[in-house]
Amino acid sequence: MPKPSLPVRLVLLVAGTSLPLIIFAAGIVFHDYIKDRREATQRVLETVRSVRLTLDAEMRRVTGGLQVLSLTDALRSGDFIRFGSMASGFLEQYGKDGVILVADHDGNILFPAAEPDGPTPKRRNNLAIIDKVFATGQPQYSSLFYGVVKKKLIITVDVPVMRDGKVIFDVSFSPPLDLFQSIVEKQRPNTDWTIAMLDGDGIIFARTPNREATFGKHATPSLFDQMFRTDEATLTATSLDGVPLITAYARSRLTGWTIAAGISESSLVAPLWRNLSIASAIGGVLLLTGLAFAVRMATTIARGEMLHDLLIEELNHRVKNTLAILQAIAVQTFRSATRAERQKFEGRLGALAEAHNLLSSEKWQGAELKDVLERVLRPYVISAPERVKMFGPHVPLAPRLAVVLSMIVHEIATNAAKYGALSNDGGIIGIDWEVLPGTTGKILRLIWTESGGPPVTAPVHRGFGSRLIERSARDQLGGEATVDFLPRGVVYTITCALDQAE
Repeated sequence: MPKPSLPVRLVLLVAGTSLPLIIFAAGIVFHDYIKDRREATQRVLETVRSVRLTLDAEMRRVTGGLQVLSLTDALRSGDFIRFGSMASGFLEQYGKDGVILVADHDGNILFPAAEPDGPTPKRRNNLAIIDKVFATGQPQYSSLFYGVVKKKLIITVDVPVMRDGKVIFDVSFSPPLDLFQSIVEKQRPNTDWTIAMLDGDGIIFARTPNREATFGKHATPSLFDQMFRTDEATLTATSLDGVPLITAYARSRLTGWTIAAGISESSLVAPLWRNLSIASAIGGVLLLTGLAFAVRMATTIARGEMLHDLLIEELNHRVKNTLAILQAIAVQTFRSATRAERQKFEGRLGALAEAHNLLSSEKWQGAELKDVLERVLRPYVISAPERVKMFGPHVPLAPRLAVVLSMIVHEIATNAAKYGALSNDGGIIGIDWEVLPGTTGKILRLIWTESGGPPVTAPVHRGFGSRLIERSARDQLGGEATVDFLPRGVVYTITCALDQAE
């Protein structure tokens, strides 16, 4: 796989740094949204509880007033004329839309008395609640029903009138529905909220907003199915206006009516998207700034690399010219020398040139040990590369170390080609190396082992090649080179200090 270019790597670096920060900021925004949502849910639940308490307090006040009326002698004795003035005083608290009726067990209206030609009906419409009052002797709170006096949907509070421990009458008060509407409007925190009162059958009788459009309608199915299971709960629901809400409800144990309230989802989602947009915009600006800086830096570095490459090419050109001059001088100098001597010198120059070529391909940043060995040995085993076996880890070499090792290995290979395992068709060279810890740094140990060559005999005199190997290892590599002339083949051991060479 090709290595990415410098601009691509810098862009990936900037993106890899900036994008996690942007994602982290988005995560914080979303975490705040979840937190706000939990708080909003709790706030909705607390609101419906507050409205329920307000409603219960108002209904207790109404019920208490009716119970006071039910204890008057005028009502208990059936003196409805005298009771009328008392009832008027009670009704003055609620305006002209309040109505008080007194009925017997059969629902016959005893107060106000029916006028001969007047519109006052003679019988109550909601007989079920009268039956409950007479059966329980306790106040009762109705659901919405059609009132025969007001000629519209109403809600009533019914209180028993007792005499001698028995219920003799039902006194009923139909409060103005504006009383309940006023409660929900005062308790509404802001326009993002929806608050409604529902009777015992789940029918709305007070609501904000859109009171007129929703009055007398059942709650939405999601709320209606839940509200009869528990006294209070929170849920997500869609209002009758089609608005998604975070909803809570609470049912009054006094009246059996339910208070439902909800805050629109959009009031929470809109800040979420706004904050995400702000975070994304800031992150995008920072990302683009970083990318622009990365591109500019890449351009600057690319120019530096271009200049570096030009200098390397100039160096290569000058070194090749120098080697060519050396070769020409060698031809003139060794004109009277033997062919073997000329070949030996030219071989050393060739090894130096191969090391130079390898370093040039790596832009003089060093070379890998195995590549250096393969370059030097290629002319000797070009027809049979399997004759050289190499084993060892990946070892990067500094430029100076690569050049010196190539010269040493060339000398060893030349000796093997003249006298050792490479001088016949069956010889094999084994090269093993390892990196060892030293007192001042890492140590490279390379072992050259020959086998399958001619019989080995130790030389009587040490030649220039042997001295070159020993001196180069000692003086330039900070190590040593030893040779063992074993019967099965020659073994060279070379050690050098890697860290020192680098």
